[in-house]
This record gives sequence, structure tokens and C-alpha cells, in this order.
Amino acid sequence: MDSGLRIGALISGSGTNLKAIIDACADGRITGELVFVGSDNPKAAGLEWAKSCQIPTFVVDYSDIIRRYRENAASLALPPNCDIEAIISRQRIFPSRSAREKLMAFFTTRLVAEAHLLSRMSAYRFDLLVLAGFMRNLTPYFIDSINTDPMRPRIMNIHPALLPAFPGVDGYGDTFRYGCKVGGCTVHFVDYGEDSGPIIAQKAFEISPDDTLAMIRNRGLELEWKLYPECIQMFALNRLRIEKETHPLPGGDSYSKMIVRTLSSA
Repeated sequence: MDSGLRIGALISGSGTNLKAIIDACADGRITGELVFVGSDNPKAAGLEWAKSCQIPTFVVDYSDIIRRYRENAASLALPPNCDIEAIISRQRIFPSRSAREKLMAFFTTRLVAEAHLLSRMSAYRFDLLVLAGFMRNLTPYFIDSINTDPMRPRIMNIHPALLPAFPGVDGYGDTFRYGCKVGGCTVHFVDYGEDSGPIIAQKAFEISPDDTLAMIRNRGLELEWKLYPECIQMFALNRLRIEKETHPLPGGDSYSKMIVRTLSSA
């Protein structure tokens, strides 16, 4: 019997968004099921959530791969047919090419780790990969292995800020430190940039002068736990359509961006 959308998840830590997705699958808010949970961190607490629900888990220890590279870079072999120079040129997260040695170390270890991830994931048939607090940048090598159809991306992420403001690892902290009057979270598809992929949906909340960073984070998390399952369900119902929009800019130039249209029905 078809149980609906087959979802894979990658996590790095506590897995509260993972738990929200598991709960939504269990109570019918998501027409689907988790078929695996992978992590870069052997100590990720979210792995226990998955195991308690009999969801298969695996770990690709990025820290161990980085350590091995530092001890003996030649001991790590890149994936077959992997052009590291071409991958670096397509990755929009790293515009600077000045620190060449550091750049090569980063991409070599990421590509080796991602090859292991893809190998472990290949044991499971999945329709959508969700990043639920996965704290590693993904390279074009990995992204293109999952997103085989550019008009139907299959990697979804949740970010703790109202993108495109405050990409990066500390969205709520940046929102607080900047003195914003409104905070929120964003679910988006993943592209080569840092939290720059097409936005699926957002939820916002007001910030008062008396709010602390902890209060803002807690308020944001409560919205995340609602928004992420909603977006996954829209994907399950085939209600998300990717379109390319082009807008004129002053001076005769134009700006193009892939956007997500939410359909009222499939």
C-alpha cells in the first residue's frame, strides 16, 4: 500500500523540526512517512527521535573526514568523475578565491563526505529530502545528484529568519542584534547559494522592545514546527510550481530569479 510522500531527512543536532515532521506524518498533516534520517554528527540527539519511531538512521561523520584530511590529505579520494574546479566555480557561497588552500580543503572534505551521504541514501527510495537543522553547506555535486529536474527541486530547508534577510547560521540572533521589529522563519528550496533558493512560505511575528533573544528563538521555533509540515504537505500534494521571473532594473539591466508558485490544487 502506498503511504504517500517518501521523505528523507538530514540533521545535525536536537532535531526539533524532525520531531515536528514525524508528528505531522503520524497525525495525517503530512501524507507521507520518513524513510531515513541521516546526520553528520554521531551525537545528534535527533537520531534518538528517529530510532524511537523505528525510522532507519545513519551517520556520516564530517568531523572525522576533516580530521583525516588534516592528517593526510592524499588519503581522501574524490568521488569518481568529480571536477572539483568546476564545482567550486558554481558554488555561490564562496566568492573569494584568495585563500586557495583553505578553499580546496573545504571542498575536498565536503565532496568526500557527500559521496558517503549519497551512498547511504541510495539504499532508500525517497521523493523529498528535508534539511532539519543540518548545519553543513551542500555543494553542487550533492545538490545536482538529488535535483535531477531543475524545475522540480527535491531539497527543502527551513531557515530562522525572513529571507533574503539574515542568511547563515544565526538568523534569530542576527534579527535580534539588528533591532528588527519583525522576525520569522522561511521554508525554501535549496540552490547553490547560502539560503538563497526559491522561497516556498514564511511566517512572521512581532518583536517588542522587551523581548530577549531567547524569547525570539522560542517564538520562531513554534512557527517553524507549524510551517515546515505545511510546506512538505504542499509538496506532497504537488502544489508547488517553480517559475522563472525576470524584472527590469534601473539602467536597462534585468534581474532573474526562480520563484515558487503555490497552486490552490494540484
